Amino acid sequence: MKAVILAAGYATRLYPLTLDRPKALLPIAGRPMLEHVVERLAEIEGLDEILLVTNSKFAGAFSDWAAAHESRAVTIVDDGTSDEETKLGAIGDLDLTIREAGIDDDLIVLAGDNLFSESLAPFGAFGREKGAPAIGVFDVGDLEAIRRYNAIELDADDRVRFFEEKPEQPRSTLTGIALYFYPRAALGVVREYLEAGNNPDQPGRLVEWLYPRLPVYAWRVPGRWYDIGSKETLAEADAAFAAGA
Repeated sequence: MKAVILAAGYATRLYPLTLDRPKALLPIAGRPMLEHVVERLAEIEGLDEILLVTNSKFAGAFSDWAAAHESRAVTIVDDGTSDEETKLGAIGDLDLTIREAGIDDDLIVLAGDNLFSESLAPFGAFGREKGAPAIGVFDVGDLEAIRRYNAIELDADDRVRFFEEKPEQPRSTLTGIALYFYPRAALGVVREYLEAGNNPDQPGRLVEWLYPRLPVYAWRVPGRWYDIGSKETLAEADAAFAAGA
């Protein structure tokens, strides 16, 4: 099993913190955010390679981090873009990484700004057991908050039966997060989605397109989940991890 960390964004909402440093290397509890991400991925049984895709502006910073990070090897993939106007989008970056690295294995995909208080080992086991695409889901408990994310509804077998990005009238407080499992046999859907002319950004849009075509299952994320999109959520996660979240 392989893992791809998506970290090619420019995090403009966090300026000036991210003018010269990628979001995933901002400190959380005294360590780069990315180290917490890698530690959670390393808990997944059978995971033998981690790749991180980023842009040309920050590739050097990630390469320096990877060279100094001895506990787990991380391969850096430079997508060749340098600004918001030329970026490939999260799904475009995933496709690039699959092709350039020649990935032909089960794949975990995770955004580099998503943090978890609990282990991700059960997610890897869940994906293998289902043998089908899977997504991590979290109940935010607030219909208004769902408008910023996506709304998901499941059947009795935890199969996705409804998925809508940024819904105007959400019916569920369950949201899909940037944590995905794609079995080896399903990797071709990434290229198929892009070749159909679909939006290359926002990785959830791939699931929104995919679930009517293939079974997609949902794994309920335990504990706390932090989506670092603002200075407020950065501070919240920093305090929680410093307290041993």
